[in-house]
Amino acid sequence: MLYENKKIRYNSIQRRYFFVAVCFALFVIVILIQAINISFVEGDVWRKRGAALTKPNIEVLPTRGNIFASDGRLMATSETNYRLYIDFWADGLKKDTLMKYLEPLSVQLNKKFPERTSQQHRNHILKGWNMRIQETKLIASGKKVRKKSREYRLLDRELNYLELKEVRTMPFLKQNKNRSGLITKELRKRTKPFGTLASRTIGDIYGTYEKGGKNGLEMEYNDLLKGIPGTSTRRKINGRIINVIDVEPIHGKDIISTIDIDIQDITEKALLKKLKEIDAESGTSVIMEVATGEIKAITNMQRIGDGNWRETKNHAVADETEPGSTFKVASMMVALEDGMVKPSDIVETGNGIFFYAGTKMTDHNWNKGGYQNLSAEQVIWNSSNIGIAKIILRSYEDNPSKFIEGLHRMGLNIDLKLEIPGAGHPYIKSPKDKASQWSRTSLPWMTFGYELTIPPIYTLTFFNAIANKGKMLRPFFVKEIKYNLKTEETRKPEVVVEQICSPKTLEAIKSMLEGVVEYGTGKDVKSNYINIAGKTGTAQISQGSLGYRSGGRSHQVSFCGYFPAENPKYSCITVIRKPRFGVLSGGAMAGGVVKQIAEEVNARFFLQKPSDYPLQETRNPKTPTVKNGLADQTEFVLDKINLDYKKEGKQQWAKISTAKEIIILNNLSVKENIVPSVLGMGVKDAIYLLESSGLIVRLSGRGKVVSQSIDAGSKIVPGKIITIKLM
Repeated sequence: MLYENKKIRYNSIQRRYFFVAVCFALFVIVILIQAINISFVEGDVWRKRGAALTKPNIEVLPTRGNIFASDGRLMATSETNYRLYIDFWADGLKKDTLMKYLEPLSVQLNKKFPERTSQQHRNHILKGWNMRIQETKLIASGKKVRKKSREYRLLDRELNYLELKEVRTMPFLKQNKNRSGLITKELRKRTKPFGTLASRTIGDIYGTYEKGGKNGLEMEYNDLLKGIPGTSTRRKINGRIINVIDVEPIHGKDIISTIDIDIQDITEKALLKKLKEIDAESGTSVIMEVATGEIKAITNMQRIGDGNWRETKNHAVADETEPGSTFKVASMMVALEDGMVKPSDIVETGNGIFFYAGTKMTDHNWNKGGYQNLSAEQVIWNSSNIGIAKIILRSYEDNPSKFIEGLHRMGLNIDLKLEIPGAGHPYIKSPKDKASQWSRTSLPWMTFGYELTIPPIYTLTFFNAIANKGKMLRPFFVKEIKYNLKTEETRKPEVVVEQICSPKTLEAIKSMLEGVVEYGTGKDVKSNYINIAGKTGTAQISQGSLGYRSGGRSHQVSFCGYFPAENPKYSCITVIRKPRFGVLSGGAMAGGVVKQIAEEVNARFFLQKPSDYPLQETRNPKTPTVKNGLADQTEFVLDKINLDYKKEGKQQWAKISTAKEIIILNNLSVKENIVPSVLGMGVKDAIYLLESSGLIVRLSGRGKVVSQSIDAGSKIVPGKIITIKLM
């Protein structure tokens, strides 16, 4: 009995196992049949449907590398902004849900973006929805319609990442993309945190998406900066679109330039001040480090309207112009080196008028009787055209090629292979070159900078070699290349000419350049604070087929030199074209710019003994200048230095004025959601006040704030960029 029961139970279990096995086998067979059906019978249909939901080989843009100043401060970088759209044809977007949240959404958009009222935001969104309704009717009637409401612009301006995050928390828009229809598009823009400083040298890029460098370092180093794009595949899964990175992009490398932001700021302000004073057409200033050839500052300003100048062209490297009297130094160096003249030799310049080969040559003081007799060094001091022409004619009239060979020996014709695209090249004509149209007047006129062309930076390179004990260095703009914060390449000084002349000649030339400032045409450059050596230049600008027309203001004035003269650290050139006002003078105009630069660089970077400076008047001291700012901090400082002041009411922020040598702390109104005035403030107070108001600050210059791009009293738009200028 027991055996029979076990047998019955065993048979029952076997039947169950068999049943399960049969069911499993049938299930597998169904799957196989379905798989075969999908793969072979319906394969094309499903593959097409899958392809429709997948978009491969989408380019993933790399991040363009940054450009830094020599001290690591950022000069050019990429910012990512976003444009917002609504896809009113999104599968999950429902009219009921949209209408439910339309009012609170409009209110939130108004608070964040007050350029539209909440009603205007509401009407704008409804306009987009109504476009879909109209398109639906047209489609139903059998007409073909381009679905414009697929990408309906939600806001007129771009957003930064923080603003985008906030928008995604707003009613209706915080849903997933399929339900809200919210589409974001990235816009990568190149920005320069220091504004115009060295802007043309740093360069620009084409288009919003960084298609390539347009000029400057951005163009020259485009292959390093742009990186290598990656690829991704866009897939639609469960109503959501996701991007899957297939190949990671390789981001661009960083460029460390030679530019010193502080020297650049000093240089730009000094040049711009002079251009405004004399209303010149354009001007350029370049500062080079004597020992290395590093370009520490370069600025090029062009008048674009009454009272406005900006960088439109890199004149310093691109202009192939006749240098004028600064070239007399090269002419004198050739004659000294060849033993044709000594500094003490006397030259007869007469009454300032000299005829040669039927052509009239004059000195700048011809209407005052000329210089009569000058020593060779005085020829340079006083910038005598006749003096230098007679020295060179006496030495090379029968063999002008020897003079040209001397110029070549000093490296004046060498291509410096500058890193700036569009750089010009020197052109020195030669009697051996038939195409140069050499004539009898070519030699004397070349001696003082005509009938040849040299870009300003080439002239600077020559003077830098004089300051550098005769060693000519190639000027350069990039000193380091980095990737992921690691240095990949370091640029070192490159010697172009080991020695431009003998030490004896060099000492004679340096003495002459010091004499120009001490006794000659460069007296306006003389400083009480730092010794400057250099040469002035004034040249008429050729009018093409009209030649050199007398009268008018078609002149170029320049000064090129170095400082401190006894131990040169920096060389400098300033060239100013077509000034409208003032007495034409390379010393007063261009030299005035160099003087201001040298004095400010000296005050900031060079250590001097107190005795080197004239004593300040202390018996009747003036009331010091006090910047606007936080009232309690201003009071603290005034108390510490025992200055009388008066408070006008209680205030957090103070606007400073003076009356009868008493400092008055007036109330500076600061209201919520209103752009405050930061004029007269220092940089720290200005940035703190503006950023605490929700604005993004961009600045240029140093000192105190003299202008702000958004007027005080305007309504604050959080996240908006405000630019402040300091002087």
